[in-house]
Parts: sequence; structure tokens; C-alpha cells
Amino acid sequence: MGIFFGLLIPLVGTTAGAACVFFLRRQISPNIQRSFTGFAAGVMVAASVWSLIIPAIDMSEEMGKLSFLPALVGFLAGILFLLFMDSLIPHLHVGSDKPEGKKSGLGRTAMMMLAVTIHNFPEGAACGAILAGVLSGEDGITMAGALTLALGIAIQNFPEGAIISLPLRSEGHSRLKSFTMGALSGVVEPIGAILAIALAGLVTPVLPYLLAFAAGAMLYVVVEELIPEASEGEHSNLGTIAFAIGFALMMVLDVALG
Repeated sequence: MGIFFGLLIPLVGTTAGAACVFFLRRQISPNIQRSFTGFAAGVMVAASVWSLIIPAIDMSEEMGKLSFLPALVGFLAGILFLLFMDSLIPHLHVGSDKPEGKKSGLGRTAMMMLAVTIHNFPEGAACGAILAGVLSGEDGITMAGALTLALGIAIQNFPEGAIISLPLRSEGHSRLKSFTMGALSGVVEPIGAILAIALAGLVTPVLPYLLAFAAGAMLYVVVEELIPEASEGEHSNLGTIAFAIGFALMMVLDVALG
């Protein structure tokens, strides 16, 4: 049952955020959006360190002074994977008019959805990797820690769902369609989690690499997308403050509940 909740909690966060389209009439103000983005970045950085990279190193301590190696290899692989996907898949970030990736005839809405899919996949993989650690009985990885990571990702997914659905509504789409598109943007997370669990189940020694891979992929999203969005325009200090709050909250949750 805990595994089931761990898979679905992040999706619930995205869906709840997308539901804001039924209660808010206008798009989120730039200052609030900047704060949401900074908060999400803080949560993801803290989760990458405490929930993924540190456990990956601890699991490899039998390697002695080279215990960092699986974490290093996995981390760099995660960065390179997201770099490749970012350059391959056509996508459009919220608030941008210039598509990225390969040229395509896709519409604006479809490319916005693809941008969120690229963003959400590593979060799902992170949940799946730590849940795989629970299933394998690894010391230092607990169900409480896995659920804490899922909760932290769900918290940062709430504003993300709103950031997707509200702009779609402002572009003329119905509330129901805007909500559906926002909610669907989170579906890739449980899919990514299941893939990570399946991979770890096939090759148990790959788990430290998988944890670090998820961390690298998440930090790529933070540096390439979230931090620039949180820092642009006036009052960029709001994004910085929100980053600190998100980081501190996730750190406390992971240490206190993990």
C-alpha cells in the first residue's frame, strides 16, 4: 500500500494544482509564479542531495575511497540524458514564445505539455528509485523516507499544475480542458517511477547509479529551467527567498521523517 501511495502522491499534487483553474479567474501574477518556481527549485535541490545522492554514496561504502564513483557516474548520466532529451524533443516553456528542441509542426499547447513532461520524468524516476531501495531492503532507505520524497515533490507539483492550467485558460481554453491538460502533465511521473522500479528489480546493483541518475536529471531541470525563471524580471529576491524556504522544508522533512 505504501508503494502505491508513493507512486501516486506526486500526481495528486499536480492534479490539485491544476484544479486552481476552477477557482482563480486570471493567470498567476509574475511575482507569485516566480515564488512558486523558486520554491520548487529548492525542494528539488534538497531532495536530490538528501534523498538521492547521499543514499547512493552510503550504499557504495564497501568501495572505500571510491564510494563516490556510482553516484558520480549516475549523476553525470542523468545530466547528459536530460541534455539529450531537451535538445531532441520539441517543447515550449511557459511564458516563452521560442520553442526549443527539434523543429516540428506541433501546436503551442502540445509543446507546453512536452516541456512539462521533460520536467516531470526525472521526478517520477526519483520516486521510483527510492521506492526500489525500499523494496530491495537496503539499509538507510525507509518507506518513511520514500513517502517524504514523494510528498516533497507533490508540494512543488502543486504550483506547477497551476502554472500549466491557468495560462491555458487565459489563452481561451475551457476550464475543463485546461484542468485536464494540467493534470495529464503529471501522468509521466508514475510512469517514470514504475520504469525505475522495474529497472532496479532487474539489476539490483544498479540502484546507487539509478538514485544518482534521478538526482542529476532533477538538478538539470533546476539549473536549466527553474532558477532562470525564478530570477528573471523585477523582485528576483522573491524567487531566492522561496528557494530557501523550499530547500529548508524538504531538508527538515527528509531528516525528521526519513
